[in-house]
Amino acid sequence: MPCIAVVIALIAPRFLIVVLWWFSEFFAGVFPSLLWPILGFFFLPTTLLWYTVVAQYYGGDWNGAVQIIGIVIALMIDGSPASGRRGKRA
Repeated sequence: MPCIAVVIALIAPRFLIVVLWWFSEFFAGVFPSLLWPILGFFFLPTTLLWYTVVAQYYGGDWNGAVQIIGIVIALMIDGSPASGRRGKRA
């Protein structure tokens, strides 16, 4: 099941955010207000997912190489020019 979630996160991160929001408590207690998840949903969805994974599974500890490399990769995915054309390919 986690492998399917990773594939969905790379193909359609906003879809995975909505599914996790509705059917689990994955985002509960991670953000102090609702503003940050909403902004993350619209501007940096892959980064939002990785930030939440680090907060849930690594206890919010950003000292490891896996956490830093993961956030850099998530930012590169969100900021890449091709990210806006994921679903627009003809």
